[in-house]
Amino acid sequence: MEIQLIQLYLLVCHIHDTQSETCFQRLSNNSTPQFTDQELVTIYLFGHLQGLFEKKAIHKLIDDYWRDFFPNLPAYQTFVARLNQLEQTFQSLGSYLQKMLAESYEPEIDHLIDSLPVMLARGGHAYFANVAHDVADRGYCASKKMYFHGVRLHAMAQRRYGTLPLPKQMWLREGSCHDLSSVREQEPYLPNSSLIGDKAFPDPIFEAMLKEQRTTLYTPLKKPKGKELSKTEKYYNRLVSKLRQPIESFFKWLIDKTDIQRAGTVRSTEGLMVHCWGKLTVAFYLLVFNP
Repeated sequence: MEIQLIQLYLLVCHIHDTQSETCFQRLSNNSTPQFTDQELVTIYLFGHLQGLFEKKAIHKLIDDYWRDFFPNLPAYQTFVARLNQLEQTFQSLGSYLQKMLAESYEPEIDHLIDSLPVMLARGGHAYFANVAHDVADRGYCASKKMYFHGVRLHAMAQRRYGTLPLPKQMWLREGSCHDLSSVREQEPYLPNSSLIGDKAFPDPIFEAMLKEQRTTLYTPLKKPKGKELSKTEKYYNRLVSKLRQPIESFFKWLIDKTDIQRAGTVRSTEGLMVHCWGKLTVAFYLLVFNP
């Protein structure tokens, strides 16, 4: 664990130094604090690698067992306040790791698309929640058949043989935003390939946009009202579901490794952004160094 912590710190310092123009910039008189942002990010990532997903548990781990490595560790309240300022830093770290991942594998031409709800509140509590109201609102999770208050993490990824897909583009939208509207706004450029999605994506305008790129959209067929699907149509739906399975596996793996879907302890917009981008940084680190 000690070697892992040292290696993680050196990696964070390297990325922070080479990507400093896109990381969080301190412009105040306290621009060089004794407890650095690099140490803060290292602690956050290291805690997740030990299976701790809450900031309080991560802070307690370092305070109880690793204080010699971080003698200037601040109190928990200061630790959280400073961590919530580092959205840009986590985005820069994640982008760097994503490029490392892309250079390590040769993905297939097929693309997958889906979304994952990040829930600040769920069920009946979703109707009264007001946390991060400037970026989050009430949406519906069809897989869990429940309403939630939060955001949606959208992912577009390329299939890879025998392993999790390669995330190519990821973005956040409010919980009420339909998957089709969100991806159309992104105007994805996927020339000479195929895009595999769920029943939310069939749309003439979207399909025409993909057709201009010589890209084919594959989605399950909807059951006609009052009728049954034919055997051929059912077989086609099973085939599409099988092709979509890797991105569902990716989201399940992401939840298992980072607990990103559960954000009930978040209390601010800044905290929500760090919750999402920080945990995605953890995921990219695992994909790069523990494939």
